[in-house]
Amino acid sequence: MDVPKDQFSTLLDHGLYSSAQILGCFAVSSTSINPETSPHLKAESLVLFGDSLFREREYRRAIQIYKQALQYHKILPKQSAATPPTTRSSLSASNRSSSPNSFNTSAINENEVKFKIATCHSSIGENRAALAEMEGIPSKSRNLEMNLMMAKLYRNSRHTRAAVGSLAELGVSAKDILSLFPQTPNRSGRPPFDHFDSSRWLQIFLGTVIIILSLLATRRYVEAQCWLLHCYRGGLELFSELLQRFPNNIHIVLEMAKVKAIIGKNDEAILDFEKVRSIDPYVVTYMDEYAMLLKLKSDHSKLNKLVHDLLNIDPTKPEVFVALSVLWEKKDERGALSYAEKSIRIDERHVAGYIMKGNLFLSMNRPEAAVIAYRGAQELRPDLRSYQGLVRSYLALSKIKEALYAAREAMKAMPQSAKALKLVGDVHASSTSGREKAKKFYESALRLEPGFLGAALALAELHVMEGRNGDAVSLLERYLKDWADDSLHVKLAQVFAATNMLQDALSHYQAALRMNPQNESAKKGLERLEKQMKGVDPDAPEEDEDNEVDDGDGDQEEAELL
Repeated sequence: MDVPKDQFSTLLDHGLYSSAQILGCFAVSSTSINPETSPHLKAESLVLFGDSLFREREYRRAIQIYKQALQYHKILPKQSAATPPTTRSSLSASNRSSSPNSFNTSAINENEVKFKIATCHSSIGENRAALAEMEGIPSKSRNLEMNLMMAKLYRNSRHTRAAVGSLAELGVSAKDILSLFPQTPNRSGRPPFDHFDSSRWLQIFLGTVIIILSLLATRRYVEAQCWLLHCYRGGLELFSELLQRFPNNIHIVLEMAKVKAIIGKNDEAILDFEKVRSIDPYVVTYMDEYAMLLKLKSDHSKLNKLVHDLLNIDPTKPEVFVALSVLWEKKDERGALSYAEKSIRIDERHVAGYIMKGNLFLSMNRPEAAVIAYRGAQELRPDLRSYQGLVRSYLALSKIKEALYAAREAMKAMPQSAKALKLVGDVHASSTSGREKAKKFYESALRLEPGFLGAALALAELHVMEGRNGDAVSLLERYLKDWADDSLHVKLAQVFAATNMLQDALSHYQAALRMNPQNESAKKGLERLEKQMKGVDPDAPEEDEDNEVDDGDGDQEEAELL
């Protein structure tokens, strides 16, 4: 799909930078633009995409996009590249063409793009890199704004003489220089709305809205399915269809990664996040979700590198502080908590910050505070992880009815979620009278999603609690044939240890640690096993059988949901 340049520019001119950025993702990844036959289209769409990133202060990403545009620009014939510079930078609105057809015929101005790259470098304090870009622009091709940038960079580099020379090249007095600047900009650098014909603005804006909706209708539908109806599988299928039309579209891949992380397809989500970073290593969006996944996989080397990269890209984003919180969780819980709280202060609607805060409060044995944090996340967006956190918090407080209510709410909101079904089973499994119900919910979760290891592990644990060790072993070994997962080895080792088959337990603990040397459950289990093998009876975990649930009113409701 070709995107008219003036529609793209209208989004930028009126501050709709995030919309322009999404539109840019579609424009640069569209299969309708062949970079070999139409390099000018590819170059210009990249420049416009870079402009949207620049406006959102994603300067490092913008630099990479602008450089890609210059690479496609080099493919153009010499005559199309020799466009004289304008008196104003194309970073300003007045330099953009208002003709939709110009998007298909004009080539970018190489000097203007270099100026944009220099501006990005300057914005993040990289004056030397900015100066190198500016010096690559021939002196005769520099306009007023470029010369002023040169003077500023020379001054910052303490090259006073060079700064004076840059100003002298203009050949005008200071008063004349000032008179060349726009006289009526507001803080955003755009002309006041009063000077813009309202009817014309409305026409352009409505036209832009139609284009955005046509591009993003499927995305809107997918989001509605994911967050309201929670049809995750259908959502991912629609995303996959979009990805075929717009290969390597970062926005689509990120959305897919986010959904996969929420529904527990952690390995696939990690692959998607890694794909995004391979396409654009300066993306910050949703990277805190990626950090949480890396922590779950105990991949500390990648987590360390991710946090290091994010700090170098933009240390002011809330995603960066959530990632820092994830990194510091085991080293310094209080420090990690302060990072999570900082992410919320930066953006009070950042859901991952609240979830991470709740997780930390739980690990610090502060379930009351965890409930408040998870509720804060739910007020912004119902999320399975906040439901899970609430259930764990209420169980820690021995508030079984509240835990059951939260689990049932998750099941109502996500009727097609195996994780929600398991959550209800977890509450029932917390008391001896509810174990039969728990078994039904775990089995329903596995029928809905046969590969859901969490439900398989929970069902195996239930078999052990009921004395059906043979059933637990059979179930786990069946799953182990298809899923080589360290958690399965740990659970098998625990079952064998409980039945005094110590050598089998030892081999599975060792297998788990070979797969994941950082698996804490395997480490602790191995320590217990060593005591058993020495003839020492380790303390068994205490079971709370006094807090049973008698909730007849909910039985009929659960039966209907099942």
